[in-house]
Amino acid sequence: MSISPLIQEGPCSNPGGQLDLILVNAPLRDYALRPRVNDYTLPVLGMAYIATYAATHGYRVGVLDAEAAGLPVDDTIALINQARPRWVGFNLLAPTYDLTATIAAGLDPGIHIMAGGHHAKAMPQRILADPRMARCNALILGEAETRVVELLADHRNRADLPGVMWVDRLLAQPATGGRPGTGHHLAPDINALPFVDRAYLAQDPYTAGDGRIEANMVGARGCPYDCSFCGAAVSANPDVTIRVREPSNILAEMQDLRDRNAVRAFRFVDDLFLGAGRIIDRMMAAFEQADVGRWAVWDATGRINVLDRRSDAQLDQLAMCGLREVALGIESGSERVLSYIDKRITPGMVASVAERLVRRGIGVKGYFILGFPGESRSELQQTVALVRRLWEVAERRPGTFRASVFQFRPYPGTPEWGRLMATGQYTAEQLLAYAPVDLGGDDEAIRGRDEFNFSSGIQFGETPEDEIHRHLAALAREQHARTQSAGRL
Repeated sequence: MSISPLIQEGPCSNPGGQLDLILVNAPLRDYALRPRVNDYTLPVLGMAYIATYAATHGYRVGVLDAEAAGLPVDDTIALINQARPRWVGFNLLAPTYDLTATIAAGLDPGIHIMAGGHHAKAMPQRILADPRMARCNALILGEAETRVVELLADHRNRADLPGVMWVDRLLAQPATGGRPGTGHHLAPDINALPFVDRAYLAQDPYTAGDGRIEANMVGARGCPYDCSFCGAAVSANPDVTIRVREPSNILAEMQDLRDRNAVRAFRFVDDLFLGAGRIIDRMMAAFEQADVGRWAVWDATGRINVLDRRSDAQLDQLAMCGLREVALGIESGSERVLSYIDKRITPGMVASVAERLVRRGIGVKGYFILGFPGESRSELQQTVALVRRLWEVAERRPGTFRASVFQFRPYPGTPEWGRLMATGQYTAEQLLAYAPVDLGGDDEAIRGRDEFNFSSGIQFGETPEDEIHRHLAALAREQHARTQSAGRL
């Protein structure tokens, strides 16, 4: 059966038969109303893991990344219905939930529906009560690889599977599966999972601006921290067992990507790769032995408080092993706000860590948020000032500093969501009313961050939304100009 080239497929034992499953990454907005203007989105690694695992068990699986393709909602529905899979699986995220539910409601009645993701875990009852999701046969809470395969084998076995929910038609209320001895489904052995088949990813590996072929990777699952705004916060994920892949397993995947796809740059997107001292020590010992710094560069997320405790020799080792850039969740320039959101850092610590890294030629990408609940105008200005201070720290040093600045928006299931709901000032409907934001202008700096511009339309701190948007646009344009200038040197 011929299917659209937009549906990414890997190898399977039944290439001409019916698709068993299409995993769908919904668009962030309906691109029938306005075309997508940026040209890259992060690959859907979670879906690729599920697809790869299912394929190794003999199922024909495809991935439709409607966001990467810039697909309108109606086109997404038409593609799925034309392909006629047995199952469709959705990754439910709060900002795209309404579009995803619209897509689900438009599917042919003969297609079974499964769904998972952060939003599924945060609001399962609300989702199962949504008429648009009335045909959801299985809502999967948590990591899904092994449970998806069980559902593909026979969806009636959902009653045996832990953390799988559906609506009991007789009782007209949600039911949850699970029986003794099935807990292993909630925390698959990440060292035993097959390496991600990149055929399922629309834009990975990809050729970066410097000519290197790059690929994204996951080195661990789970996060031990409790940042109040984050969907990965430990308090929002009590079901997650924190696991880190063995260094030998990570290196084997890197070497496989190098040999098969000529990949020479890697980006570790999980929370823990540079987030715990003992893990850094084990990984860098293995990287040094494998001489990774000779044949690859890599980027990773990190924790400022952890890197602050690293000795100069340990930071030197990171540079020697090929660390090109570390992404740091800085969030605010206000010490009070940092304490409020439980970051366990100070602005002084941020500047020190950034200086020590860029001095060694390691780039820093800082993430910031404007408009936290209770944030004063002065505290927001402290964040803007910290961005500018870090730009200055990196000047005339071999490493660069990049700032990526966002507007605060609440996500269900996070500690911050709980705080806001506890005030009694908001309803879930108000907090979930995400809408695109126009930062003004059609220049390249604004287009490059188009997919991140949305908000609930609520002023949570002292600074009005239009003022926050002016700061976002100004910082985005200055960062773009600095990046362009550095590229010409």
